[in-house]
Amino acid sequence: MTILFDSATRQFHLRNDAISYVMRVLPGGELSHVYFGARLGDDGDLADEHAAPVTGLQTHDAADAYSLEDRHLEYPAAGSGDLNPAALAITDARGSHVVRPLYAGYRILDGKPALEGLPSTYVEDDAEAQTLEITLIDERVGLEIQLLYTLFADRPVIARSAKLTASARQGAAPIDVDAAYSADLDLADGNWDLITLGGEWGRECAPLRARLRLGHQGSSSLSGHTSHRANPYLVLARPDTTETHGAAIGASLAYSGNFDADVHVDSYWRTRLRIGINPELFRWRLEPGESLQLPEAVLAYSSDGIGALSRVYHSLYRTRMARGPWRDRRRPIVVNTWEAIYMKMDEDKLVELASSAKDLGIEMLVIDDGWFGHRNYDDTSLGDWFPNPAKFPNGLKPVGERVHALGLKLGLWFEPEMISRDSVLFETHPDWVLGDPDVELSVGRHQYLLDLTRPEVVDYLAGIMSKTIRAGGIDYIKWDMNRSLAEVYSPTLPAERQGEVYHRYVLGYYDLLGRLTRDFPDMLIESCCSGGGRVDPGVLAYAPQAWISDDTDAMERVKIQYGTSYAY
Repeated sequence: MTILFDSATRQFHLRNDAISYVMRVLPGGELSHVYFGARLGDDGDLADEHAAPVTGLQTHDAADAYSLEDRHLEYPAAGSGDLNPAALAITDARGSHVVRPLYAGYRILDGKPALEGLPSTYVEDDAEAQTLEITLIDERVGLEIQLLYTLFADRPVIARSAKLTASARQGAAPIDVDAAYSADLDLADGNWDLITLGGEWGRECAPLRARLRLGHQGSSSLSGHTSHRANPYLVLARPDTTETHGAAIGASLAYSGNFDADVHVDSYWRTRLRIGINPELFRWRLEPGESLQLPEAVLAYSSDGIGALSRVYHSLYRTRMARGPWRDRRRPIVVNTWEAIYMKMDEDKLVELASSAKDLGIEMLVIDDGWFGHRNYDDTSLGDWFPNPAKFPNGLKPVGERVHALGLKLGLWFEPEMISRDSVLFETHPDWVLGDPDVELSVGRHQYLLDLTRPEVVDYLAGIMSKTIRAGGIDYIKWDMNRSLAEVYSPTLPAERQGEVYHRYVLGYYDLLGRLTRDFPDMLIESCCSGGGRVDPGVLAYAPQAWISDDTDAMERVKIQYGTSYAY
């Protein structure tokens, strides 16, 4: 594993036993992509020989000019001479979209730094990886970009992320970030098949394979979460690549919100791959000195087919994204109360079910929907995460004690992000509902969303959930989410920051998960979102187990699990 910089050619070469990743700084200071693929033995000058003839706009009016549209770029910016889809787009205080970040320096770090507020892969020993940090700056706009590239010692993987920081210099003005992808990858040709994971509720993660064509193709979500319709993952495979042979490149995003994973083939049949936060409905205001950390994208390469590529992601996410004691443990066999008793539960019924389950070798009882507030149907009580006094007059503590005495563990269903109009929480805090108060809000399963962009909402949820978990001796949470975001608006944010709500919601979700996993390190969390609406690498950092579909038909579930296994 080496990260080399040749000062004469201004070339970076990241290399381990499996892969090489090569970049170089162009004469004008732009960062150019040269190569990603099977390991190269030569550390010498690897100038981009695949650049098209100079045909586009020139960097300047002189003999040594070149066209950015004709170069492979590492982090292309809108408003430059590159007229292809960009990884970065901004609006400055004058309304200008022109931004030209140029190379300003680099650092090589042992190990892998964490990303502030966001999940990411990690190492347990600094010898497992090295990280290259490249700094790009646009002095005129007052914007600094830190590009991170982590090379693992024994994995054909490059983990990438970016951090944008507005200058704090005197007189600096705010910058609006209109689009900021986590990674861009420019490839020399368009002779690839694109594989994405699509579908719908009950038919999640269906593999879709098609030849690249001119223009745009890809996969995206605007649901506010990963969604059942798309997964933040794509593969570019050579047309003859199969499960067991051929070249393939994967791109996966550790993020649980709106994403875009797309490819663009230009008129010269060159391919640009982008993956990151979906720029639609997104705009982030950077005041002087403020930063925006983008999610981590994981690029992987295989010369041995799609199966080998999948196993790269399996190993990485299982051992270096998932955390805690349940990362390596066999998971308990569970009986869930839902189809046994639905919401008609009390202490004796639960203990009777647990006793019967024990006789069958089952190891955990999970109390599903209906245990809280005054909930007997799905139109009430979301947000009131305290035991239903009519069903559990003594709370959940005696339930936990009796179930544990049988030798079983105890789990509990939550849907923390939701609120019912018929709830104590809504009566107390109707202002905590996420949505534009001037319009009638969409409703799904009689429920609305809590505004997780507000710290006081996250504080409330962390407090009431922790109290209930401790009282019941809860060993496991089934974390559900049964509707998507809509009419997104937070009254606590000014007009110029409303484009931040979707991302701030995800940050609030991660904050809540992080607090619970820190306070209850031995508790297992399973992510669920009406089934597979939130299967993504980011969730795995907190919940190392996912309910991938509500469809449990045996034959259909085999197909769903096959598609999911492309990445997970």
